[in-house]
Amino acid sequence: MAALAAAGIVAGLDAVRAASPTLDKIRSSGTLTLGYRETSIPFSYLGTDQQPVGMALDLCAGVAERIRIDLNLPALKVAYVAVNASNRIPLIQNGTVDIECGSTTNTPERQKQVAFSIATFVSQPRWLTTHTSGIADLKGLRGHTVVITQGSLNMVLAQKQNTAEGLGLTILQARDHAESLLMLRTGRAAAWYEDEVLLAGARSTAPDSAALIFLPAAAQTDDEYGLMLRRDDPEFKALVDGTLKAEMASGAFKRLYEKWFLNPIPPKGLNLDLPMSEALRIRIGEPSRAQAR
Repeated sequence: MAALAAAGIVAGLDAVRAASPTLDKIRSSGTLTLGYRETSIPFSYLGTDQQPVGMALDLCAGVAERIRIDLNLPALKVAYVAVNASNRIPLIQNGTVDIECGSTTNTPERQKQVAFSIATFVSQPRWLTTHTSGIADLKGLRGHTVVITQGSLNMVLAQKQNTAEGLGLTILQARDHAESLLMLRTGRAAAWYEDEVLLAGARSTAPDSAALIFLPAAAQTDDEYGLMLRRDDPEFKALVDGTLKAEMASGAFKRLYEKWFLNPIPPKGLNLDLPMSEALRIRIGEPSRAQAR
C-alpha cells in the first residue's frame, strides 16, 4: 500500500508539473535551453575552447538532471544561448531561454518581469581602479570619467553617490564586463563600478591584475543573485528551488563554491581566492530567506 501511495504521489507531481508552461515546452521539445553570460566570471563565462562554464552553469546542470528524472527524459538535450545585460530578460520572457544561468541580481523591479530562484550568491558593489590613478577613496573619484556595464543595477547606485558626494563624474557605459575592464586598463575610465565578485573575476583575467585595486566599500548593500526564470510558472520555480535547496542541504553547494572561488579555474588556472561571506552562509542555512529591501 505504501508503494502504491508513493507512486500516486509521484504521478500527482508529474501531473502538476505537466501544467507548467516551461516544463511543457521542455517535454515537447526534448530540450532545456540555458542562457549564459560570456564574461561573468566565475558564474558564467567562456572557458577552455570557448565553451560556457561557471558555478551558475553547474547549478543549472543539477536542474537539468532533476528534469531528466522528473519528466522521464533520459535523452534530454541541453542547449546554450549567449545573453547579455540588455537581452537576458526579454529572452526569458519570450521563451527563447528557460533559465538564465548568470549573475543577475534579484530586485522587486525585475520581479515584475521575471521570477528568480532562491539566492545563489550575495554580493556588494565596489569601485575598481588602478594603482597609477592615485585614487584612494570615493572622494578621489571627483571629476573623473568612470565606466559601468550597460544594464547593471549599479548605475543607479553610482548616480546616487555622484549626486550625494558632489563628485561630478562622467559616467560611460560599456557593452559588457570585458569592455568595462578594457576601458579601465587603457585609461579611458579611472574606475569601474560593479559587484565585488564580478570585479574580482574580471580582474583575474587581466595580464596586469596586480595593478588593479579596490576602493574601500562605500555602502553595506547586499545584493542577492538568483537563477532567472519566467514569471507565472510556480511549478517550474518549485523544481528549481527544490534542486538548489537539496544541494545546499547536502553540502554540494558548498563544494561548488569552493571549486569556483577558492581553487584555480579555467581557462588560465587563476584563483579568485574569495572566501564565502557570512551573508551567503546565512542564505545557505535558510534558503527561503527573503532579502530585506
